Amino acid sequence: MDQELNFTYVTLDWYVGINKYRYVFFFIMFALYSLIICTNSTIMYIICIHKNLHEPMYIFIAALLLNSVLYSTTIYPKLLIDFLSEKQVTTYSACLFQFFMFYTLGGSEFFLLAAMAYDRYVAICKPLQYHIIMRKTTVSIFLIIAWLVPACHIAVQAIGSANIKLCDFNIKGIFCNNAVYTLLCERSRLITIFVVALIDLTIVPLLFIVFTYTNIFIISYQSCKEIRKKAAETCLPHLLVLISISCLSVYDVSIAQVESDFPKIAQLLMTLQILLYHPLFNPFIYGLKMKEISKQLKRLFCQARII
Repeated sequence: MDQELNFTYVTLDWYVGINKYRYVFFFIMFALYSLIICTNSTIMYIICIHKNLHEPMYIFIAALLLNSVLYSTTIYPKLLIDFLSEKQVTTYSACLFQFFMFYTLGGSEFFLLAAMAYDRYVAICKPLQYHIIMRKTTVSIFLIIAWLVPACHIAVQAIGSANIKLCDFNIKGIFCNNAVYTLLCERSRLITIFVVALIDLTIVPLLFIVFTYTNIFIISYQSCKEIRKKAAETCLPHLLVLISISCLSVYDVSIAQVESDFPKIAQLLMTLQILLYHPLFNPFIYGLKMKEISKQLKRLFCQARII
């Protein structure tokens, strides 16, 4: 097989043994993808058209929901095509691009949640300085950092993997996540870099978030009931999303360690957990738990019902 990057093809081998269920999986995944696009896009639309939601917190929420749409679009279209195809094959370059997008957007989520934590810290702990600190420039810088830093980290991984000889051409997965490393002849150095990147993109923002929310809860506990209520209403959705993405990250790393003789259907269902819950979790959490968004959603549905 030609070893040039553009002419190297890899096979996604977890589809073996589930051929008779592929149409069922296709319709389920298509319905879920459509639901993800609709729910996330609806809340982004609400945030865009209502000027009272043009605040840093809601801008970060819109960025988070956009992240979910991009994250899903990185995986679902190729996944749907594979369910309808006789052979699940992709070029190695396309596989590395999917790997790059998947982990860049995953890292961006942690950085966006860190930005939201800082926004809540300033709003609750330094309310008089909020509009001075959280200006449009500050929000723009946070958004650029949230997408640029993970992209630079993961680009190193993707470029490094592109220049290493392949010893295998079968990915034990339904898409190109960290299972890409099982294809490489020499992977110990890249895996080390990958672990360092994961620490930079997940653990560091996570520690910042924990530190920030700890300060928020300490100050809220010492303040009046109204401040405690405000902190609970605005911080709880962010914490739920943080727990969700953290579990997803641990699950993604763990699933790659599953033995190859594990039943194919079970492997598929376990891997699908990475794709199913979180992109749907974000819009439902923010749509139901954020009072202003929930209020505008109800108005939108009432108007649609009248029409």
